[in-house]
This record gives sequence, C-alpha cells and structure tokens, in this order.
Amino acid sequence: MLVEKNPLSPRVVPEAELNIAVAERQGTLLAILARTVKSLGSVIVSPDSGDLIQDVRIQPLRVFADDRGFFSELARLGTPGLAENMVPGGDSKIQVSATLTYPGTIKAIHYHFEQTDLWAPVQGMFQVFLYDMRRASPSFGRINTLYVGQYRPWTILIPPGVGHGYKVLGTQPAVLVYLTNRYYNPNDEGRLSHDHPAIGYDWETQHK
Repeated sequence: MLVEKNPLSPRVVPEAELNIAVAERQGTLLAILARTVKSLGSVIVSPDSGDLIQDVRIQPLRVFADDRGFFSELARLGTPGLAENMVPGGDSKIQVSATLTYPGTIKAIHYHFEQTDLWAPVQGMFQVFLYDMRRASPSFGRINTLYVGQYRPWTILIPPGVGHGYKVLGTQPAVLVYLTNRYYNPNDEGRLSHDHPAIGYDWETQHK
C-alpha cells in the first residue's frame, strides 16, 4: 500500500494500481512498480551487497598492472564464475560485443525475456541502472545503481527480466564489452523510456 503525498486529500493507493503491466511471455509477466518520487534505489558498493536485485551477480575484475600497462581477463566461458552458463549449445549462442559511448549519454531502458547479459566496463566510468521488472521476483520493483568502470572494475551479470541501462560519467568516452547468451534478436529487445515516470529513476548528478 502507498499513501499519496497530497496534504489536501491523502489517499491510500491499492497495490493493484501501483503495478503497471509491460509485457508477458510464456507465463512470465514483466511490470513496473510505480513510484511517486525519483530515486537512485540502492547504491551498490559491495559485490555481495544484500540489496542486490535477485539473480544479479557481481564479480570484480582482476587487473594486472605494470610499467607496460595492464592486463585483465574478462571471462572464462563455462568455468565457475559469472560466465559459467555462457556456453554455446541448444538455445545458447554466445555473442561478444563492444560499444563506445560519449560522455553524458544515457542508454536505457532495455529488457529481455530470454537474453542474459554479462557486462565488463573496460574504459571510463558508468552509472549503471538496474530495475527488477519480474512480477514474481522477491525483489520486484527494486532499483540498483552501480558506479563501475576504471575506478571500480566490476563485471555484472544481468538476468532476463531485469531492466538495464547506463549513463557515461566524466569527460571521456567509455567502452563497455558485453557477452550475451543469445545472438541479437529484435523480438527479444524490449525498450522503455530512460525517464519513464512510473519507474522514477534519478539520472541527475547528485549535488550533496
């Protein structure tokens, strides 16, 4: 239940009015738990945070630096870790992609019914947005914010049904390498506006 913030006529809003259906496929319902105030949700500062959305996983990258530069291993497919299920076979077809994005650009909100993403930010800094759209999930409606990239080299596993996107921070372009367990399929590529009013994500710089 939610009490609307209207001092003249406060009204208790039934839970059913807060759930906005987005899409459904094979019994899986994706929806939005409407908000009235913009929020960053839970800012994740530890890979094992208890505030992580259900089934989202984080693993810090190991960076080996020396006088020549640095080396980092992004993933070992099929071995224990975030890429353990990133193995070709059956419906699973591994695609590896990279994108360069200019400072201040927002790419959001995307979601999938089938595709799992494994993100590895390798240059620049990202403000990553995650939103649990799975109506049956115990963390339905939860928002996570992660500040990741060269100063916090984490890889992020994003399961189907979790809306995602990012904003590039700072003054330099940022590069994201990502693996998916499906080839690109426009029929599995859902989109919502980055400033969807019911999701209420706060993309603005936080002046504290």
